[in-house]
Amino acid sequence: MKRIFKYISCIFFSIFCLGIIGQLISPTKNFNNNSAAQPRPDVEENNSSLFGQNNLTSVQNNAVRSAINYLNMSGFSRAGLIHQLSSDAGDGYPVADATVALDSLAVDWNENAVRSAKQYLEVSGFSCKGLIHQLSSTAGDKYTLGQATYGAHKAGACGPT
Repeated sequence: MKRIFKYISCIFFSIFCLGIIGQLISPTKNFNNNSAAQPRPDVEENNSSLFGQNNLTSVQNNAVRSAINYLNMSGFSRAGLIHQLSSDAGDGYPVADATVALDSLAVDWNENAVRSAKQYLEVSGFSCKGLIHQLSSTAGDKYTLGQATYGAHKAGACGPT
């Protein structure tokens, strides 16, 4: 009897886990509820819809959806997100489609720099200069020097402003 109960418990646990995984990787997100999948307030669409009711191709619309998902998870620079969307290690979209997709969104890159800076400061100590370098380096986050400086200052790495 214990063996049957253990077997049934394992099946229910597996189904539960698969349901959670399915929700996390589901390609269709409902942006009308209050879930974490909603675009952040600093990520707005310039076009009428993410789902093909605009001048973007289906590939570009998919890149928009991917970009929004990335921006919901972490701070990204424009160059860094284009790289993530277009690299073979990332999503593999053509660079041109990734660029058009990002340009169709109103993204506050300064606020993304602040977010990235705060994420770095949560895991390690950085000097002001070191954090600006990390944020602006082509081997790092690829923010512009102005965005990196803004982010480091707003995150508190550079002392009182």
